[in-house]
Amino acid sequence: MSYKAALSAILIILVLVFLVQNTEVVKVNFLLWDISMSRAVLLFFSMLIGFVFGWFLHSYLLYRKKKNKPEKY
Repeated sequence: MSYKAALSAILIILVLVFLVQNTEVVKVNFLLWDISMSRAVLLFFSMLIGFVFGWFLHSYLLYRKKKNKPEKY
């Protein structure tokens, strides 16, 4: 068994344990919305939003760096 397969198996087991331990339904209030969802789903979406925001910020900063860099002739 390769180390990538073993690492993937360990990661899957950890995610499953996390999901089983966080099945409690929580109520989320945001502005005018009231949403009830599993704590694991809430954490997943929070991490996903943070990942997407960080990816866009990183892309924007790279774009600005390339734009301000003078071209060589």
